[in-house]
Amino acid sequence: MAKIIQHQFFYPNPPELVWEYLTKPELIAQWLMKNDFEPTIGHEFNFHASPMPDMDFDGVFHCKVLEIVPFKKLSYSWDFGPGDGTLTRSVVNWTLTEKDNGTELLLIHRGFEGTNNFLSMFNSMEKGWLELIQKLLKVINATANGTTQA
Repeated sequence: MAKIIQHQFFYPNPPELVWEYLTKPELIAQWLMKNDFEPTIGHEFNFHASPMPDMDFDGVFHCKVLEIVPFKKLSYSWDFGPGDGTLTRSVVNWTLTEKDNGTELLLIHRGFEGTNNFLSMFNSMEKGWLELIQKLLKVINATANGTTQA
């Protein structure tokens, strides 16, 4: 059963700055998770989170860069599972649109095919993405204002 998470936010920052926080590993780590991301099509990387055994999640998201259009679009696979080799497959798409002296950021996360604990994992990710996108805004604004974000 394919499902879609979709969130859209406005950032009062240029697309180039928002893009940096989507594509530089040290900046991604400030708002999302530890990672070994590289903005290269075909690059395989991981995000590391806390395991959630009750949701059949070992704490590792297995990803592969699928599409890059600098300052406009980023897409990667987002696969996860219990650590036994079975994976739930999904894809994360980020679209940046320059608008009103800032950036409209659209997240579409779709798929979730293969999960045993579909509803609880989907609900957790939908809520989690909303919180993370808001955190991204705070981190970018703190940087733009010359302050540090804890």
